[in-house]
Amino acid sequence: MTRKQRRLTIIGGSLAVLAVAAALVLNALRDSIVFFSTPAMVAEKHIQAGKRFRLGGLVQPGSLVRGDNLAVTFQVADGSATLPVSYKGILPDLFREGQGVVAEGALDAAGVFKADTVLAKHDENYMPKDVADALKKQGHWKDDYGAKPDDDAKAGAGLGASRAAQGAAQIGQGVQR
Repeated sequence: MTRKQRRLTIIGGSLAVLAVAAALVLNALRDSIVFFSTPAMVAEKHIQAGKRFRLGGLVQPGSLVRGDNLAVTFQVADGSATLPVSYKGILPDLFREGQGVVAEGALDAAGVFKADTVLAKHDENYMPKDVADALKKQGHWKDDYGAKPDDDAKAGAGLGASRAAQGAAQIGQGVQR
């Protein structure tokens, strides 16, 4: 075997080992790569009690119950399934019924999701792509989720643009004098 053949064999073997290692890592992280699981996905996958994952969906209106010592229970829904969630702690300021939420935690033996972290949607116009796709798939997408500013704001922007053009014209006239 020549030196060139030996070098190519070593490089080929190294690439094969790297490919196998990458495949093993991706296979191990297959379920963790998803940003969150919806209640319907939880029911389909039959996630075991005690296994940590992220749960995402909309807080069901009328389901929020506040208890003692910052204990809170609510339902998370995705249009086809709901899952009860219990959380003990301070909820984010933007948390409310009917809004998107992502909670981190695990299911208990009774099928209640015990959250240790709750994240709320931070802006009225913000919608993660995964949540938007899930809502479209379930038929719960509202056209005003991706709405642009209202016509008054557009008119104000147009007025600002025309004033800027007038200002530029005045500057141009001043330079000509």
